[in-house]
Amino acid sequence: MNWSLYIDGVYIIVLFAALTWLLSLILKDVSIVDSAWSLMFLTSGIYYFFINEVSDLKTNIFFGLLILWALRLAIHLTWRNWGEPEDRRYQDIRKKYSPNFGLKSLFIIFVFQALLAAIISLPVASVMNEQSVVGTVGLMEYVAILVWSIGFLYESIADWQLAKFKSEESNVDQVMNTGLWRNTRHPNYFGEFLIWWGFYIYAFNSGPWWIIVSPLLMSWLLLKFSGVVMLEDTIVKRRPEYQKYIDITNAFFPGTVKE
Repeated sequence: MNWSLYIDGVYIIVLFAALTWLLSLILKDVSIVDSAWSLMFLTSGIYYFFINEVSDLKTNIFFGLLILWALRLAIHLTWRNWGEPEDRRYQDIRKKYSPNFGLKSLFIIFVFQALLAAIISLPVASVMNEQSVVGTVGLMEYVAILVWSIGFLYESIADWQLAKFKSEESNVDQVMNTGLWRNTRHPNYFGEFLIWWGFYIYAFNSGPWWIIVSPLLMSWLLLKFSGVVMLEDTIVKRRPEYQKYIDITNAFFPGTVKE
């Protein structure tokens, strides 16, 4: 792994986040950081792809997986949030850190997420900055592709099911508990979890052992910080019937309904 190129990638991620921050000032909406999140990884990946002299099947497959994940997630979140007011989570942060939230948001939202992305992107840098002449595709990579594919399908189908549910007027303020959402309250997060463990497994033979910090950090974010915990913090107050859903349905890992 070429560490100087990795540092360049970190600079690119931070620069992209700063440009997104400027756009948020114009739009008066920091929610756009959600759409920019996956593109932070993609911008560094594009840099690695074109700056690295080594181009082989292993690198090309990984780059293709990165593109599919990043563009699908960015397009989905942009489409979902288009024309909507700033996300409730960010409205609360805006109130908490006002006045001068515009300047503060550069650091507490955009730079913060860029630094998280820089750590989580270690598998990306490991594979795409690999120093070997030819990166071979073996059993480990095939296992990684399988894990990644299950996660990608899980996340994509869950997002589609929820979007379809919300598009029907009769479901306003109702709880989605069918399809993939029947066996876990957050199937899209579970899919994201598998995707990043897939990226890590793919990079296992390319980087140092401690790049496992990437999927571990992503798992912690999804389970304990910006995922399940933050999303469900106030939802029961807004939708009392959600408590029953919590009582009978696993929060993250799919399982049987507890009826």
